[in-house]
Amino acid sequence: MAALAPDMQSLCGLCSSAGALIGFSTSGFFVHHIGAQGALGILAIPPALLIGLGFVIHEVRTDALHSEKKKKATEKIGVAMRGMYETIKLPQVWKPSLYMYLSFSLNISTHEGQFYWYTDPEAGPAFSQEFVGMVYAIGALASMVSVLIYQKALKDCPFRKLLFSVQFLYTVTGMLDLVFVRRWNLALGVPNSFFVIAEECVSRVVSRIRWMPMIVLSTKLCPLGIEGMFFALLMCIDSLGFLSSKMGGGLVLRLMHVTRTDFRNLWLALLIRNVLRLATLGLIFLVPEAEQSDAIVASGTLSNKNGSTDGDYDYDYDGREHEGLQLVPTTEKSEV
Repeated sequence: MAALAPDMQSLCGLCSSAGALIGFSTSGFFVHHIGAQGALGILAIPPALLIGLGFVIHEVRTDALHSEKKKKATEKIGVAMRGMYETIKLPQVWKPSLYMYLSFSLNISTHEGQFYWYTDPEAGPAFSQEFVGMVYAIGALASMVSVLIYQKALKDCPFRKLLFSVQFLYTVTGMLDLVFVRRWNLALGVPNSFFVIAEECVSRVVSRIRWMPMIVLSTKLCPLGIEGMFFALLMCIDSLGFLSSKMGGGLVLRLMHVTRTDFRNLWLALLIRNVLRLATLGLIFLVPEAEQSDAIVASGTLSNKNGSTDGDYDYDYDGREHEGLQLVPTTEKSEV
């Protein structure tokens, strides 16, 4: 399973980009023709169908569980929680986790201010809502290309080398927003529509390539036996980083007095964002130098710390011992 992590993330990234392509391709059209509330109403249809499906599916009640089984289930949860606590204390785990949080949180979001500037008829380029949706759709298409680039050329690069290079490119591409807001592209003879499409494509490619190795790194930090729970914990940390990014971006826009109609200091907010992106390079020492196919957390680390000798075995609720199954690449030969 460890060797398949980059390939699995490439597949997930490709599906995610395809969904974004469909969403962005239709969002501008719906907002323009039926308004924001109508577009949000259409957006609520898939979750509503999912909720309705939950009432339709027949499920057998499980109120006949014995107290012994409930006790064993509670014990398993306690063991898993202790295992997560012991794992997060390992230097090879908390350091990259801290880097991922800081990398996401220091990348403050100025998207809201830029969106209003895009559509402003006086201070901005006065793009229509449909055109902005088309720009984001093209960016999603470029994101699909970035998945192929990662899969073909970058999935075998060491974590630290790859993340340092991509973070530096992420800072450089962030300067394109500054060029656009200051309207320097017009001085160079580049039309607004062409520049914003090119900037969106480049930014999406670099952003996706920056994100994918972090997800692969997260899978490498999960110890055997509690992979699902620990990966969920790491995703919570990443989500907290995204939330901090939104809050930090909103705070900077407020301090710079950027509103829906006042964009005089928007360029300064973008400059602060790019400086913070550059500062993230100073935290790259937190990322391990391991290859993306290497095991960062040994499979027996958690068992050894807890004094267990079960190895890679687990127990079901009936107390029977069974060996954990792992996916392996099809190119590997089975040993008898």
